Amino acid sequence: MKRVLGFLALLILVAIPASASAHQGNPNFRSEITSVQPKPLGEGLQIEIVNFDDNVRLANHSGKTVLIKGYQGEPYARILADGTVEVNLNSPAYYLNDDRYGNVEVPARANAKATPEWKQVADDGEFSWHDHRSHYMSPTTPPQVKDESKETKIFDYKIPIEVGGQPAKINGTLTWVGNGSKPQVIPFVILGLAIIAALGFWIVRRRRDGDDQKPMPDDEGPSSGTGGTAEGREEKEAW
Repeated sequence: MKRVLGFLALLILVAIPASASAHQGNPNFRSEITSVQPKPLGEGLQIEIVNFDDNVRLANHSGKTVLIKGYQGEPYARILADGTVEVNLNSPAYYLNDDRYGNVEVPARANAKATPEWKQVADDGEFSWHDHRSHYMSPTTPPQVKDESKETKIFDYKIPIEVGGQPAKINGTLTWVGNGSKPQVIPFVILGLAIIAALGFWIVRRRRDGDDQKPMPDDEGPSSGTGGTAEGREEKEAW
């Protein structure tokens, strides 16, 4: 059992950095939303960046339909006035956003000029997506950074949207913060320890159950006292 638990612990420790990196942005960067222009169209919209530079989260409380455009200006996703959230399966951005650096194979059906094919994904008026416009598209350090210990502006960006059919833009800024912090791994450590503990309990319980099911020695057998000897038989006959 110790070998099994040790092997599982090793697997979890190896998987933690990969899992954390896959679900967190780059901690050396901060991507921040600065405004929505024109300003009146931003009323009722709550927009923020989640996980350093990883996801854009938009909550629509404007009472209007908000359309998010893809990289070729095509309809990518929309949040209807009633809170229905839909994505366009014909948008290339729908597939490119699956990978941080866009290293995916875009299917032939994806065409920015094609009629949108909408698929509902939520009904709470909120949509989160990975947007390549809001982060640095390379694992290397940007050339703008001359001193990694100093905060450095990388670029400003714009994400085109429509609010109630009127064009608008989400403005943001990407900054190198150079704090050298690591991805948050504590939740993954806790999960790993919980899995190991649960498996250990299960193995111990199985062994105990197996011991309980072993047959007990026969009390009437030759080794259980005088019952199987001549003296034992004489004593029984005397009764």
